[in-house]
Amino acid sequence: MSLLRFDPSGAMNADYGITEQQLSGASDALLEARREMVEVDPVAYQSDDVPAEKQPLDARFFWLPDELLKEYEDQRAKSQLGRLFKVAGRLQDQVDAVAVLGIGGSYMGARAMMEACCDPYHNELTRAARGSKPRVYFEGNNVDNDASSALLSRLAAGGYGDTGAENEFGLVVISKSGGTMETAVAFRQFLSALEAQLGDRASDRLGQLVVPVTGRSGKLFDLAKAIGCDEIFEVPDGVGGRFSVLSPVGLAPAAVLGLDCMQLLQGAVAMNEHFKTAPFEENVVLQYVAVNHLLAQHRDKSIRVLSVWSKALESVGLWYDQLLAESNGKDGKGVTPLTTVNTRDLHSRHQQHQQGANDKVFNNLIVQSERTDPLPVGASDRNQDGLNDIAEKTLPDIMSAAIQGTNEALHTDGRPTTDILLPRIDTHVLGQLFQMLMIATVVEGRLLGVNPYGQPGVEQYKVNMNRNLGRG
Repeated sequence: MSLLRFDPSGAMNADYGITEQQLSGASDALLEARREMVEVDPVAYQSDDVPAEKQPLDARFFWLPDELLKEYEDQRAKSQLGRLFKVAGRLQDQVDAVAVLGIGGSYMGARAMMEACCDPYHNELTRAARGSKPRVYFEGNNVDNDASSALLSRLAAGGYGDTGAENEFGLVVISKSGGTMETAVAFRQFLSALEAQLGDRASDRLGQLVVPVTGRSGKLFDLAKAIGCDEIFEVPDGVGGRFSVLSPVGLAPAAVLGLDCMQLLQGAVAMNEHFKTAPFEENVVLQYVAVNHLLAQHRDKSIRVLSVWSKALESVGLWYDQLLAESNGKDGKGVTPLTTVNTRDLHSRHQQHQQGANDKVFNNLIVQSERTDPLPVGASDRNQDGLNDIAEKTLPDIMSAAIQGTNEALHTDGRPTTDILLPRIDTHVLGQLFQMLMIATVVEGRLLGVNPYGQPGVEQYKVNMNRNLGRG
């Protein structure tokens, strides 16, 4: 399997980017950050002697893919992956729709995987066209009355056929504690709807149709026990929410969708090995961090734009926005992440990006191979649109020209760019990308002198919201 690549050439410029000398000068600090992550953090995690400045040390995401694959190899059906596959297979047989309830890192990775790997109109396909994989919806990530009401109505309406499964839905609820307001409220409401729909079958079937992913204790764990859930999957200790995409948090919805979870984890393992062994000059993680960090330091690039050149990857960008913002936006430090989808957003944001405040770096996320046959423009007797001269060109040809043209325009106005090149979109490449960006976020946090784990600022709104609801 080929690895994704990183091309920083669009940022290597003495006038508006960084120099080779600056890049090579950063190598010692980055190699030390790598050594700390690979050699020091695992030892500290296993000990009771974690320095105060490193608490919490939620570093387990780094070696978790290896752990899960090894456990599956040794234990098969009894392993977490084995149990996940069994439950997912059962849900695929029993229901036609699944609502995934979670907020932040508890749902964003799963949504990113669905949009990247499934047919864009997955939920509109017939059950047969979906290969009996359920329609999947996401809620519990807001307290939007109309959105929740609409989804409850949609689930109650059932599928597009008359089979028993088409009239059933299930729930995957994800929360480490079960105390997060948005998800807890949604679970109460959707659980009530499911119980009402099951009627006198609820006592036998409710525990089969609710799949909790939570901690070893807490409100959701207790509630899952009271419901009688057949399986309770664990949010692993030492894995923070935004770093949990390759744990049961992301793998449970992925398995329900029938995605290749093994390849997802193997992609992450491949990226780990590359990060640990590749020299600085060839290391995509270290090069990505070095270029972007140096641009922030020396060129005041305080906004980091992920320019996504595929609609399928928009939610990957939104997942990364959360990862970077919550991890490194502390102590007055950290850049502001922003996802754009092109060429769509060239017609809404690009004027400001190219000629507004020069405070941005543009990291292009480019897919090099499409999953479907290239669509030609096509010749027509009606040439009022003037397109016959490019009749033999395809949409990928136009996209390639747009990427090149956009980079050229940005460089003309002194804006640096880089390219993250994905050989294709599949679960192996997606696993690589998730792991690359998570590792990069931790490494840059270390360079900034902040703890990339933990999210103290997010907790304050929760305290205030509960006070405004009249709760202690």
